[in-house]
Amino acid sequence: MFEEYKNLWVYIESNKGAAANVGLELLNPARALADSVGEKLVAIVIDGENTEEIGSEAIKYGADEVILVEGREYSDYSTDAYTNVLDVLVKKYKPSALFIGATNRGRDLGPRLAARLATGLTADCTNLSMDNGNIVWTRPAFGGNLMANILCPEHRPQLGTVRPGVFKKAEPDENRTGNRIREVINTPEEMIRTKIVDIVTTVSSDVPNIEEAEILVAGGAGVGGPEGYEVLKKLAVALGGSIAASRAAVDAGWIDHAYQVGQTGKTVGPKIYIACGISGAIQHIAGMSSADTIIAINKDPDANIFKVADYGIVGNLFEVVPILEQEILKRK
Repeated sequence: MFEEYKNLWVYIESNKGAAANVGLELLNPARALADSVGEKLVAIVIDGENTEEIGSEAIKYGADEVILVEGREYSDYSTDAYTNVLDVLVKKYKPSALFIGATNRGRDLGPRLAARLATGLTADCTNLSMDNGNIVWTRPAFGGNLMANILCPEHRPQLGTVRPGVFKKAEPDENRTGNRIREVINTPEEMIRTKIVDIVTTVSSDVPNIEEAEILVAGGAGVGGPEGYEVLKKLAVALGGSIAASRAAVDAGWIDHAYQVGQTGKTVGPKIYIACGISGAIQHIAGMSSADTIIAINKDPDANIFKVADYGIVGNLFEVVPILEQEILKRK
């Protein structure tokens, strides 16, 4: 039925000639899925400039082929222009599946493209697998209390958005080579119904991107208030990392939403995640369980966070964290 649809595509989100991490992360699981069905992995790059450089990076991270679309109208993201490009490309090349990062852009672009192509869309996925040629899209459901496996067996292409930080980037192979295809697709100005007049930054420029941090020291309800984060900041600085938070702390107004980890926040995958005063609700665990090493500090020995932690310390975080900070500083 779908013999003409083949190859897996990954949209490489970029801005001003620089690739976002999420697209490079997606190349890793998509590479494995493409190999399992004997198909090519193709990266799609749309930008106003430097698409060649981004395409080369995508090949290093696992793509067999890149399709590059460059033009002045793609310098700033717009739903109309980017949907038009992907719609044209999909109808021409007929991929079996297209993976998009579940970023602000991806969450806007994915549904619009799915409607244009009359196919389904699975949003905010946290795992990917293959079942008889169909992508199995796994995502949290019912408030994160269970994981749903969703398939799209009757329509092509299969389309889904995947959370940043869920998958790790593969090690780049500088010797890898791949085919580059340049497509000239013009989107008339009258088709683009929005334009960027100004960019207003609502979060201070010194707020780190926790999705890219290698070490995170996160605080929850046990922090007790905004002043409690000062203790965590000292440990984070000693480790060369950043602070993060659970939803309880954000909802209480103790810290900005930009630091929130969890189902309604950001998905992170640092090398070390230190959870301080976090009970371990399943919604929070969904956002940090892919960390390489999880260390939990909680005075409740029955806290759920200990079930996913590699190391656990039962104790008052205000006593334990300063000791950890001092020990780390001694060893520097």
